[in-house]
Parts: sequence; structure tokens; C-alpha cells
Amino acid sequence: MTAGLPVPGLPGRRHRIAHALQCVVLASTLALSAAAAAEDAVVRDARGRDVTIGHPTRIVSVGGAVTEILYALGADDRIVAVDTTSLYPPKAMTDKPNVGYMRQLSAEGVLGLNPQLVLAIAGSGPKETIDVIDAAKIPLIMVPDTFTEAGMVEKIRLVAKVAGVETRGECLATAVAGDLAALRELRAKVKTPPRVMFVMSFLDGRTMVAGQKTAANEIIKLAGGVNVADSFDGYKIMSDEAIAAAKPDTVLSMERGKDTLQADAVFASPAFALTPAAKTRNLVAMDGLYLLGFGPRTAAAARDLAVKLDPALTADAASFKPASLAVNCRQ
Repeated sequence: MTAGLPVPGLPGRRHRIAHALQCVVLASTLALSAAAAAEDAVVRDARGRDVTIGHPTRIVSVGGAVTEILYALGADDRIVAVDTTSLYPPKAMTDKPNVGYMRQLSAEGVLGLNPQLVLAIAGSGPKETIDVIDAAKIPLIMVPDTFTEAGMVEKIRLVAKVAGVETRGECLATAVAGDLAALRELRAKVKTPPRVMFVMSFLDGRTMVAGQKTAANEIIKLAGGVNVADSFDGYKIMSDEAIAAAKPDTVLSMERGKDTLQADAVFASPAFALTPAAKTRNLVAMDGLYLLGFGPRTAAAARDLAVKLDPALTADAASFKPASLAVNCRQ
């Protein structure tokens, strides 16, 4: 073959080869697009909306339980920011940018991170920020925050579906369901349910306590106790007379560093001085997210609280090793 001379039929073959390659590329692209579309998930969130999500790799996680679940499922590499309630695991607060408190989110702060998805616990806001995120067409999923055993398991499954790791989600949901079953067995051994009052704040003689339809109310029940502030819903200021009449055996609160409630201050007040709790100085303070987050570790938190409320359960609780604290569902 002489260099530079045309070869009969070569241009035609080149054209056919190029055309064939284009067809292969086009077919591959269409196949990948079809597969991606097929795998897109439609999720109904706490607002009752059906949200279609693709394959988000940039997630803003709002809510301590949401962030905890994402980490437990090995999806933390997709988180681009968290909120101030995302305290577990501790590295979430040190490794990720922070968008502020879940109820005081800034639209600019969230959208400035170029998220592909905002995954937020129900109650996040304010409404104006949520409206701006919606208007920006960024998928926003509100995760139901139901303070029940079934609610905890479904929360895990929803987050897993959103993150595209449903098999891992079943791994964690199974571990949590097993923990809750073990907790029911422990709770069945309670002979006399302890009377508990959860104090949210205690300042200048004004005591705010937890009523029904609160995370505090439900964790008390999970631990085998009775919430003595059961005449109202939500969190309210309770009078000294009403507190004394409620006769709590235990005062329960959250740890707040130097602002954690102290037994001396609480039981010196007229409201609590004559209660059974004052006679034994029985004040229990626990980590807020662990106690009230209703995430994967809640059964473990209820076990710990049950022993604090009723030391007679100590031996039985020692054999309860929560699977959620040890299981590896990250792979």
C-alpha cells in the first residue's frame, strides 16, 4: 500500500464504524438514563407530599435522629451539612458545616451549599425558609417524628430509602426492632410503675414540664414509668401546687452542661420540697438526643432510664445488650 493514496472503500467503512459507535454510545446513554429513572424513588413525607428523588450525593441533614441514622447506614459521605441538634456521632459536629438550629434555618445558608436534597425532621423551619427551599426546586423531605416504636423503625426505613441503601436500612431496622422487643420484656418486670415528671426548664420559680404527646412522655412509658403530668398535651408551665399534688418519685431532665438541673436547687423549691422525689433526692439527667431523639439508640436509652427509675431492674437490664449499639449496617 502506497502512503497517501486513497484506499477503495475506506471512507465508507469509516463512516459505518463511526455511525455504529454513535449508536452504541446513544444506546448506552439511553439505557443508563432509563435505569436511573427506574431507580428514582418516590417518597411520601411528613407533609403528605410525594417527593421524587434521584441519587442525591449532597444532602443537608436536619435533625439529630436523621443525621444519626445516615451515619449508621454509612451514608455520611453524602452529608454536606448538619444542624445544631446533630450531636451524634460527635464527629458530625466537627466534620460537617453547620446550618444552625433546626427551627431557625436560613434559606441562604442551606441553598448556599448547593444541596441535591434537604432531609429534615418534621418541625424544622421556619416556614419562610421551607417555602424558599421549595421554590428553589430542591427536593425537601420532612421525616415524620412519631414517638412510637413503629415510628422509630419507619423513620429508619424512610431515611434508608431516600439514601438508596434500603438493604442497610433493613439491617438497622431489624436491630432496633429486636432491641424494642427486649425492652418490652424488661418493662414487663416492673412491679410498680415509677411516677416521673420531666422538667424542661426550671427558672425563677417557673417550672415547664412535659405532658402527653411529647418525646419525654413516650420515653418515660418505654422505660416502664408513668408521666404524672398527664392532664395536658405538649410542654407547659405547671404551678407549684399542681407539682406537689402530682407526687413524682423521680424528676427527669436533660443534661445541659453547666446549666443541668441540680438536685439542691430543685428540691429546695416549694414545688418539689414535699414530693417523694425530694425525700430520696431522685433527680435524673440524661443526654438530650439520647433520651428524646427517638433514633436508633432509643431502646438503649430507655433501658438506662428504666434502671435509674427502678434499680430493682439492674440485674435484668445487665443481660440486655442493645444490638443497635454494636451492629454494623454501613456496608
